[in-house]
Amino acid sequence: MVFSSFVFLFLFFPAVLACYFLVPRQLRSVRNGVLLLFSLFFYLYGEPKGIFVMLGVIAVSYLSAIAMERTKTQQARRWAMGIAVAAMVAVLGYYKYTGFAVENLNGLFGLSLPVPQVIMPIGISFFTFQSMSYVLDVYRRTVPAQRNPLYVALYVSLFPQLVAGPIVRYETVDQEIVSRQERFDDFHAGLQRFLVGLAKKMLLANPLGKVATELFGMGGDALSPLLAWLGAVCFALQILYDFSGYSDMAIGMGRMFGFHFLENFRYPYLCDSITDFWRRWHISLSTWFRDYIYIPLGGNRKGKARQLVNLVAVWALTGLWHGASWNFVLWGLYFAALLIFEKLVFGKVLERLPTVLRHLYALFFVLLGWVIFNCTSLDAIGAYLHAMFAGTPGSGDGAYLIWFLRQYGLELVCAVLAATPLVPKLVAPWKEKAWAQTAYTVWLLGLFGLSLLTLANSSFNPFIYFRF
Repeated sequence: MVFSSFVFLFLFFPAVLACYFLVPRQLRSVRNGVLLLFSLFFYLYGEPKGIFVMLGVIAVSYLSAIAMERTKTQQARRWAMGIAVAAMVAVLGYYKYTGFAVENLNGLFGLSLPVPQVIMPIGISFFTFQSMSYVLDVYRRTVPAQRNPLYVALYVSLFPQLVAGPIVRYETVDQEIVSRQERFDDFHAGLQRFLVGLAKKMLLANPLGKVATELFGMGGDALSPLLAWLGAVCFALQILYDFSGYSDMAIGMGRMFGFHFLENFRYPYLCDSITDFWRRWHISLSTWFRDYIYIPLGGNRKGKARQLVNLVAVWALTGLWHGASWNFVLWGLYFAALLIFEKLVFGKVLERLPTVLRHLYALFFVLLGWVIFNCTSLDAIGAYLHAMFAGTPGSGDGAYLIWFLRQYGLELVCAVLAATPLVPKLVAPWKEKAWAQTAYTVWLLGLFGLSLLTLANSSFNPFIYFRF
């Protein structure tokens, strides 16, 4: 069940709101129970078998945390933590990487092992990483173990962020699970955030995604440089509004129920370096790898050589987290190389360049990274990059560009503007005026209506991060 569907918008979500707010706010445990039941149903609706995997991960998280809380020795705590993390890594490895591993063993050693067709549960990368963060934080004594298993289950399975993040740390919501306060201001702001996210998804990501899907589907051998660059730009905008739109909806719904999730995007295409890009894009994932992999490996504390090894290891794992395919590994290593280059060679030079050149540099390499990310094989990556830089101009380029601008020019302009804080800055002086708030409400309702019309009239409604 995706947020941008009629089933969710007009059946599931209204039912959650009605059942939740009919319960008196004094009965916090009952309200939490309502959220837990609806969250489990939400996952069961789209993943009937995968729910047992998620429940197993929840059970391991709860039991290991309790074991660490009760044990008296550090060695026993380490064993409890190690077993739990190993179990979660094993689950993630089996469902996500078994087929990939067997295929590569066959290719590397000339074997003919049957490739198992393992069905990956939706969102397994998100809920296993979230569960691991809880176990590791309990081990580090950053947070206390939660003794109520239903609260641990609610933390992991809460439907707004269950299948595509953001990855929520337990410390962010531990007090709110037990004693949050639902306020009208929060509900109103959350609803507005949800409508903005839905509009990003339906009115920007999907239309530009159609173009990106068509152009990437043609393959690099059939594209001219103009069309290849157009496809790369459209995919970059699609994945931004696809994922940030989902994050907006998740954060908005969480706020409606009294939860305050941290931001997951901060205008990433305003970056002026690759380092800056990863401070702005999918923040919950990049900070997860920083806090639970990079720093424990030694970070930058054990010399330059060790730091470089740590960066390569972290980014190879970041690539693999996104999918069991060599293009994702290459994508991760590509960003590792860029980050190392900035740290060792280009960082000081970059700081002295004019701002516009820094932005162009960052966007250029981010666009190339999205090509690696979106192409499904190394051959496809090579063909697409060749088309971008050494392809032959096509005789129909002008006609296609005119068609594209007529069909999607407005969406492209809006997508570029929305990737900057320009509009919020322009309206900031009038933000608190009553007429401005009324106008904004009317604007959001208009966007909601257009989103529904788009949803009704189009069958193209993918969500990129569901496959992770």
